Amino acid sequence: MAAISSGALTGAMAILALAFAIVSPYVEAQSAAPAPSPTSDGTSIDQGIAYVLMVVALMLTYLIHPLDASSSSSSFF
Repeated sequence: MAAISSGALTGAMAILALAFAIVSPYVEAQSAAPAPSPTSDGTSIDQGIAYVLMVVALMLTYLIHPLDASSSSSSFF
């Protein structure tokens, strides 16, 4: 059997020590805490309701206005 030189043994031990030093902090690492769930303060809900009501009012205005304009034959106002 061939004898292993002390330099090769020292190099192998240095590589193993370096690998252990890099890996060891991650062995007992805890997972990151989950992000908190988003909370709504109600303003986005209120704004959404306001947009829906504005669209309904706009649609009603355009549906009712032609009926109102056609009833009077000589004047639009």
